Amino acid sequence: MTKDGDRTCLALYEKHYSCHRYRDGRKRVLFAGPGEKIVLRTARGDALFVWRKFIDRSGQEGVNCAIFRNEGPHRSSVLIRQADAIADFCWPGQRCYTYCNPAKIRSANPGYCFLCAGWRRCGMTKGGLVVLERRPNSARCRQED
Repeated sequence: MTKDGDRTCLALYEKHYSCHRYRDGRKRVLFAGPGEKIVLRTARGDALFVWRKFIDRSGQEGVNCAIFRNEGPHRSSVLIRQADAIADFCWPGQRCYTYCNPAKIRSANPGYCFLCAGWRRCGMTKGGLVVLERRPNSARCRQED
């Protein structure tokens, strides 16, 4: 665990497709966004995972995976499962969800690492983002829905 603003994590966030850049050129210091949050990183700082509990204007409920980026040798699905265990401890019984932008990902199967970690697709946003979720106490499986 680390803090929002960890410089190594900030550098990873700035490589993520969801990175918001200020139009006026301001330098970003924080990256996780408002709300209750947990920022996770690997010891080497080559992977970042951010959980956020906030009121999502889209109507999604639960704990949001706001950022996930893995540039290290660890299997992404394993890192996601580890982050899931932390979310389950901190927010027991809560649904977890994330968004995936298929237009910004090189994979032919966007969100595949989440699917391998036991998540499932549960819809699309009006803007074309895939919504993935993990329900409390959901069975882990390696197949897609």
